[in-house]
Amino acid sequence: MVTRRELLLGTAGGWLLQRVRAGEAALSDAADTLTALAGKKPLIRRAFRPPNFETPLADLAAPFTRNDAFFVRYHLAVIPRVDPGTWRLQIAGASAQHPLTLSLRELRSGFEQVSVAAVNQCAGNRRGLFTPRVPGVQWGSGAMGNALWRGVRLRDVLHRAGVAPDALEVVFDGADSPILPATPDFLKSLPVERALDENTLIAFEMNGQPLPHWNGAPARLVVPGWVGTYWVKHLTAIRIEPKAFDGFWMKAAYRVPTGAFPGSRFTTQENAETTPVTELMVNSLITSHVSGARLRRGERAELAGQAWDGGAGIEGVEVSADRGQSWRDAALQRDLGRFAWRGFRFALDTSRAGPLEMAVRARSRGGAKQPDTLTPNPSGYHDNIVQSVSLEVG
Repeated sequence: MVTRRELLLGTAGGWLLQRVRAGEAALSDAADTLTALAGKKPLIRRAFRPPNFETPLADLAAPFTRNDAFFVRYHLAVIPRVDPGTWRLQIAGASAQHPLTLSLRELRSGFEQVSVAAVNQCAGNRRGLFTPRVPGVQWGSGAMGNALWRGVRLRDVLHRAGVAPDALEVVFDGADSPILPATPDFLKSLPVERALDENTLIAFEMNGQPLPHWNGAPARLVVPGWVGTYWVKHLTAIRIEPKAFDGFWMKAAYRVPTGAFPGSRFTTQENAETTPVTELMVNSLITSHVSGARLRRGERAELAGQAWDGGAGIEGVEVSADRGQSWRDAALQRDLGRFAWRGFRFALDTSRAGPLEMAVRARSRGGAKQPDTLTPNPSGYHDNIVQSVSLEVG
């Protein structure tokens, strides 16, 4: 039973918070307080201001994550509610040949609308499970979700503005802003070739509904296959530039040791020591059980969850019941697209009482497999080691 603990009225964005207590297991040893933002079901609160809220494990089991259960991630605390009727998107920059300004109506009616199913995952997902402990929001496994995003291709908008031959990067800004002037505004850039990719969208719908406020209304950037830091919310300005953007959130934040991870390189932002995080790593998540769960002997039970990668698509998911000594293929569920996650199911053997040590690893069509060990990095990014749960048949 959920019991109201307290009501807190926040000034940033007029948001109403309701703290609740529920008998739902936390995903990690980090704070497990369930908190309801306006328009959201109770989520796991990792930070209050700026708001950072994690999706509970049970809500990650569905093919598409419900809008009211989708995780919330912000770096800045001033988050205005933008009026769709007065919202404007400016496209300019030194390499924009024909700068323009678009209303939401002009954006929706002036370009072909397309949809893409894609995982949006914070680069620091599972940071709270990282060993040794690293600083930052201590996420469990729920700083992610899978949704059907609808909007227009970013490249169509950029071509309308005219992309000069010297264009190198495209810079994005949103309506959120810092409280203190010394705090750097949250601006991100993409290499021009990624910005012009047919799958990169300016989205205004999520799972068939207008974007929720806490997920970027009225329009946001969607960069399928890349970590969520590039998915700029409440988009207000786009700049096409002939040089590498030198803002804090590119030059100092969201970086890993150069060469530590596979995937797309952001060469104009790379140096000998560090490089920006880019693609999602092949990964999986068990959603049907948590460690310590008890099963009835002889009753049918299935291990189930989701697997995803940076866009090659999931080729298979393997399950081990003997601490990784042998592996068997799980049954894959419907393919929702190469940027979406893919469900898997595996029948558990409950014929004998005792412990069941289950491990799961995914492999992509590109040949990548989940590793057995973490790749060290100072910010705890890309935790994609083999997933495991300890069950008990009794």
